[in-house]
Amino acid sequence: MDYKDFGLVNTKEVFLDALAKHYAVPAFNFYNMETLSAIVSAAREMKSPVILAVSESALKYMGPELLMGMIWGLNIKPSEKIALHLDHGGSFEACVNAIKLGFSSVMIDGSKLPFSANADLAKQVTDFAHKYDVTVEAELGTLSGIEDENTQSEYSSYANPNDVVNFVNATNIDSLAIAIGTSHGAYKRKSENEKLRFDILEKISKELPDFPLVLHGASSIPQHYIETINTFGGKMSDARGIPADQLKQAVRMNICKINVDSDSRLAFTAGVRETLAQKPETFNPRDYLGKGMKNIFDNCVEEIKSIMNSENKI
Repeated sequence: MDYKDFGLVNTKEVFLDALAKHYAVPAFNFYNMETLSAIVSAAREMKSPVILAVSESALKYMGPELLMGMIWGLNIKPSEKIALHLDHGGSFEACVNAIKLGFSSVMIDGSKLPFSANADLAKQVTDFAHKYDVTVEAELGTLSGIEDENTQSEYSSYANPNDVVNFVNATNIDSLAIAIGTSHGAYKRKSENEKLRFDILEKISKELPDFPLVLHGASSIPQHYIETINTFGGKMSDARGIPADQLKQAVRMNICKINVDSDSRLAFTAGVRETLAQKPETFNPRDYLGKGMKNIFDNCVEEIKSIMNSENKI
């Protein structure tokens, strides 16, 4: 299927607009109807462009037919600036499969490969994707942490500013994810003193002054959701995210896409735990899933307004 048949757009024009107007396009991961509906509702209410991000494991969980059926059911219009993005595609075949399903954007993650192999893989994906007007993201540097089966590493390595121009020129990618101190999962910092490597971001921004840069592993981990989870039986002590002021500073330095996954997971889990604990007689899934949806909606609205600066950008 052609993504345009679903009313989707690729990320090229919206990233150019984000660079010009100094905002970031939120890339929210989803895994089912409830999370998808909450994200899209928030973006529509805020009049914000949005990237609907799907990992390979989430695609497998939902199934391709059901996933694309849900996208079709949203009745998306191109004017809403909604992209469907494969997050952390692990192979050329995974990216091709997503493009054929109707994804408008794909990420090929060869960040654990040597530089030349990473570049060769990214170019292979880009050559194919651009035939279908699909945009491509690749990554330099490695993020630590665990989010799902395709995004986990015990080690991290920062993106090398000296590599970025050669990598972009060699691959013809449309956006570049860079590792500057974020990490996957809910435990992003060991202490409050840890900060993003803005010195690296500054150097990369100078090397690529008008090129879209992406921040992965950038959830802020709202503490009120952590407290709710722990209050109602969870065990998430020491979970810490990237502070909003650091994310906003990154946006001012050419970061035009911020990936958010863990925040939505926490918001949803907090809603479910709270509802079942306070109303133990509840057995209708719509009751506790509904609270989870509301939490995701509220969190997306807050992040669009206070971090992304993408409100009223369409």
